[in-house]
Amino acid sequence: MKQLLCVFLLAPFLAIAARGDMSSTPPKQAIAASGDEKVMAAHDAFRNGEQVKLGRVAQTVGGHELAPWVEYWQLRLKLENGDTAGIGEFLARNGGTYLAEKLRADWLKQLGKQQQWSEFSAAYPALLQPDQEIACDGLQARLVEQHDRTALDEARPLWFAALELPDACQPLMDTLRKEGRLNDDDVWMRVRRLLEISKIKPAYGAAAYLPKGAGPELKTLDSVVEKPKRYLDKLPSAFAEPRANREMALFALQRLARLDPLAAALQLKRIEANFPDADRAYAWTQIAWFGARNHQPEALDWYAMADKAALSDEQLAWKARAALRVGDWPTLNRAIEQMPLSLAAQPEWIYWKGRALAALGRNEEGQAYYARIVGQATFYGNLAAEELGLPIALPPRAAAPGDNELAQAAANPGLRRALALMRIDLRAEGVREWNWAVRDMNDRQLLAAAELARRAEVFDRAINAAERTIVEHDYSLRYLAPFRDTIDTKARELSLDSSWIYGLMRQESRFVTQARSGVGAKGLMQLMPATARFVAKKIGLSGFRASQVNDMDVNVTLGTSYMRMVLDAFDNQPVLASAAYNAGPARARKWRADRPIEGAIYVETIPFSETRDYVKKVMNNAVYYSMLFEEKPQSLKLRLGVIGPRKGSDSAAEDLP
Repeated sequence: MKQLLCVFLLAPFLAIAARGDMSSTPPKQAIAASGDEKVMAAHDAFRNGEQVKLGRVAQTVGGHELAPWVEYWQLRLKLENGDTAGIGEFLARNGGTYLAEKLRADWLKQLGKQQQWSEFSAAYPALLQPDQEIACDGLQARLVEQHDRTALDEARPLWFAALELPDACQPLMDTLRKEGRLNDDDVWMRVRRLLEISKIKPAYGAAAYLPKGAGPELKTLDSVVEKPKRYLDKLPSAFAEPRANREMALFALQRLARLDPLAAALQLKRIEANFPDADRAYAWTQIAWFGARNHQPEALDWYAMADKAALSDEQLAWKARAALRVGDWPTLNRAIEQMPLSLAAQPEWIYWKGRALAALGRNEEGQAYYARIVGQATFYGNLAAEELGLPIALPPRAAAPGDNELAQAAANPGLRRALALMRIDLRAEGVREWNWAVRDMNDRQLLAAAELARRAEVFDRAINAAERTIVEHDYSLRYLAPFRDTIDTKARELSLDSSWIYGLMRQESRFVTQARSGVGAKGLMQLMPATARFVAKKIGLSGFRASQVNDMDVNVTLGTSYMRMVLDAFDNQPVLASAAYNAGPARARKWRADRPIEGAIYVETIPFSETRDYVKKVMNNAVYYSMLFEEKPQSLKLRLGVIGPRKGSDSAAEDLP
């Protein structure tokens, strides 16, 4: 009977055409379940804090697969009003589910705010994935409830983290400072790190731990942020005391280096005699770091001026990139040797270590480095394979999930809730529910979950599940290619490579047609409103309205047309065009060197980490799509090519948004 029920639940998905034929897949609304509108009404009531209305609606959703979410919303509103009735029973009944984890976390945060440490300590061990706020509450509970002083030892490293700390961590920091476990140098170190990432208000808050009058004034911080050069120009000859004056001068040098590393270097040379050796080295480190990110040829000289200053992982990485950019293989080799093991073990530095050794005539050692990452289906894993003369190939395709496997996936409560949440456009909640459901699945279960999501047209979750497999793989699920008729037609019309289009689209939206970024980019191809308007005008799309960008056909038309424009503007070089698509044509052009450089070097020295990662993945994606479409090996190195030097005038790129 249970198996029959599973097959019944799966029927809407099994009715869809065989894998790969997306043209016959019915729209999502065709499989919408009865009662969805009631769940949506319940969510609206929860969002508006309407507890009574939510209670009425909740009585009508019994039996719906999202009924547990409606119950969670009820308990959450009660919890916000201080009522914990029903929480224990819900947790017991829904043990091991995402909702139980979520409600337990909500409850623990409430207990922490109320300093109910005994109850907190009893409930905390059952939470599997505490966030920073709850983790700090956990340390505070140990300190207060159990008098466990080791909690302070565990709390101290948090002070040196660059990120802002939640309010729950402040009592621990207060205790550390009160007991002398944080000295003035420790306070200034946190202030510096926060200022390095432009967290001005948090830096000012951290400075409050200094003795009265020893920290900077907020107006001084603001003036440095606004006009660092002016601040430095106005420094008196004897500015080095008290320490706050020195720190503000260092901050001004850092802010100026962001804008103009050369100007910052000149300023430092003028005033460096006023600094102790450690502060002078720190200043050169900051200038070298920003100089490397700005592709200044002097960056390596500035790193040398920093002498033996301690460098962060990010600063060490940029020292290596500065050497890579100018083709200084000996310095690149030494820079990687200076990295901590955790950084040097990352694929990019394993690959470039191999390249550096090969360039220094140590080919056998270099090949040993390549061998460490060969087999990884990543940008650098594939480049390493090519250095060893190995073809980039698809792994054997796993057997398709059978009916029983698909039935089990369809009957999985977590997967069902995830797909139902996405069906009613509660995508964020659905993604979290999905990720929780698949976290401990084996390869066969993951492939079945991926196929289930594909048939429901939830393509991003299909890719998510397929990417998690360890031994059995199906790259047709990892690299889904929906909307083939539309994409291939546009590719032919615009003389574009379908593999590149899919590689970019997969990275932009994972084929979520209604995807929207935090900055307002929309649709499959994540178009910004201004870009959409520009392209619509250029291609003569008459009567275009901003709302049309959500239409799949319009979005693809505009996105592929823009891809054609940036490709034309950048010598038909997809690396440059991909960078331009993500970060803008002006930046992609600025990042070119004054001489030809390898595509891989251009990519690794992109200053924006988001764009650097994006271009790597787009180009690597394109290789796999090519193999799937053409059924033959492909070369990533050939796709990356050589990036020509920056041109003195490039009006085509300058005219694009």
